[in-house]
Amino acid sequence: MTVRIGITGPIGCGKSTVGSWLLELGAVVVDADQVARDVVERGSAVLEQVVAAFGPDVLTPDGELDRARLGRIVFADAAQLAHLESIIHPAVRPQIVGAIESAVASGAPAVVIEAIKLVEGGLARLCDEVWLVTCSEDEQRVRLTARGTAPDEADMRIEAQGPIEARLRPAATRVIDTSGSVDLAHAEVTTAYRAATSAGRSGSERQAGESEGESEGE
Repeated sequence: MTVRIGITGPIGCGKSTVGSWLLELGAVVVDADQVARDVVERGSAVLEQVVAAFGPDVLTPDGELDRARLGRIVFADAAQLAHLESIIHPAVRPQIVGAIESAVASGAPAVVIEAIKLVEGGLARLCDEVWLVTCSEDEQRVRLTARGTAPDEADMRIEAQGPIEARLRPAATRVIDTSGSVDLAHAEVTTAYRAATSAGRSGSERQAGESEGESEGE
């Protein structure tokens, strides 16, 4: 049985790092952010929709999406951000569903869907577990600026998400706090993964046993 694990949480809290650890442990990882990048490649129909909505200034001179410029527009205006998401998300979801189906067909022990909008976009309903990756707000700022994000833009991106952790906690199966040491977070993720995949195997064995019992009864 392939266990489906959704990873979500505030920006800068380590979702991609957790995803990389799960990849090392044998899971197939689907990064919704990377899928979103793929669907707006130069010349794509989705990029044309983005340009129609936000103007040609969101393109670089060579016709690629200027993510920094677009980010400054949408993270300063909730309505603009929602408009962008209404363009991107319908194109992203089928790609993610297809990747999940491929992982299940391959017999992978787990498939991980990493997405900020895991819950809001309905992807959590496809998952057996939802992991909320969190950290302190100060740590968020440190990590974002370490990536090259200007401090004022980092604050803007954090503010744009609002009280995201409070919104997501009711949907979370597990909470992974990465504020402490990397080693502790890594150990917590490893333990959680082994528990999730073990539960998946046990569920699969129970289903097999029940099916055999039904056959014998017949």
